[in-house]
Amino acid sequence: MIDRRRVVQGGLAAAGSLSIATPMNVLAQGKPPVKVRYNEVVRSLMYVPAYVAITKGFFKEAGLDVSLATAFGGDKSTAALLSGAADIALIGPETAIYVLNSDSSTKIRIFAGLTSTDGFVLIGREKVDKFDWNMVKGKEILGFRPGSTPLLFLEEALRMNGIDPQKDVKLNNNVAIPARVGSWLAGQNQYAIFNEPDPSQFEIDGKGYVVASIGQTTGYADYTSFMATDQYIKQNPDVVQSWTNAIYRAQKWTESAAAPDVVSAIAEFFPGINPKALASSVDRYQKLKIWKNSPVIEPGPIEKFQDILVHGHVLDANKRVKFQDLVLTDFAAKAK
Repeated sequence: MIDRRRVVQGGLAAAGSLSIATPMNVLAQGKPPVKVRYNEVVRSLMYVPAYVAITKGFFKEAGLDVSLATAFGGDKSTAALLSGAADIALIGPETAIYVLNSDSSTKIRIFAGLTSTDGFVLIGREKVDKFDWNMVKGKEILGFRPGSTPLLFLEEALRMNGIDPQKDVKLNNNVAIPARVGSWLAGQNQYAIFNEPDPSQFEIDGKGYVVASIGQTTGYADYTSFMATDQYIKQNPDVVQSWTNAIYRAQKWTESAAAPDVVSAIAEFFPGINPKALASSVDRYQKLKIWKNSPVIEPGPIEKFQDILVHGHVLDANKRVKFQDLVLTDFAAKAK
C-alpha cells in the first residue's frame, strides 16, 4: 500500500506523457483540432479539474488535441515554456513572478486559475476533538523542501497563529519527497504536512489524522494556475480561450459531482491508489474548496500569494509584480 502511494509522490513516471485523441466531430466539421502541448508541474489530486477536462471530453469538444507531460518540478515546467517545448503549463504563480523579474526577454503570463489555495494539510499522530495551533509549539514537524511553496504556506500558517517557524517549532525540511511517507510511518516527527491522497490513506490505516488545513488557515491565494508565454498567447488567443472554456466546464462539473463520480473520472491518472483514499481525498478537497469553481483570478489572492513569498524571504518586497502585469483576465472573464 505504501509503495503504491509513493507512485503519486514520485511523479507517476509511467503516466508522464499522455495524448488525448482527436474528436471525430471536429474533423467532420472540417476544422482540424489544434495540437496543444500541456505540461503539469507534478501529478497531483490538487489538479483534478484538469484531468476531468481530459476524461470528460471538454478539451476535445473545444477543438483541442492535447498531449500531457509531467515535469516533476516548477523549474522544469518553466524551462519547457521558455524553450518552446510546451505551449501551456500548470504551475504556481511564483514561477511567472520570478520570470517577470528576470532578464529573460520572454515573459510568462497567467490566464486562468485552477486551485484556490494550498491543498496540503497538517496531520498529527492522534485524533483531537479541537485542534489549536499552540499544540505544535515545541514539536517537530515534517515540512518540505526549503523555499518550496508548501513550506512557505506552512510557515505563514504558523505565523498567523502566533508561532515563530524558526524558534517555536523544529521544521525538518531535509527529507526527500519519495521518502516522506516512509519517514512518517517510521515514527519521525509529531506533525507533518502532506497533500492528498496520503492523509486519507493515513487515516484509513490509523497512522495519522488530519488536524488542520494549511490553505484554509492562510486563506485564498491562487496556488496553481495555467500560464503560457506572452508570445504564445499573442499568436494563439483562440486556443487560450478554448482552453479556458474547457477548464471552466471541468470546474463546474467537479464542483457539483459526487465524490465517486469524480474518482471514476480521474482514476486512470492515479493507478494503484486505494479507491477509498481517492474518494476521501475528493470529498475533503471539495469541502475545503481547494478547486476553484471558475478560472477567474482576483487581485486579492495574488497579493496574498506575494505576501507569503515576501514573508518567506524568497521574494524581495521591491520585486512584487503588479497584478495586471502578471494576470491576463480577459480569457477567464469570457469563459463559457
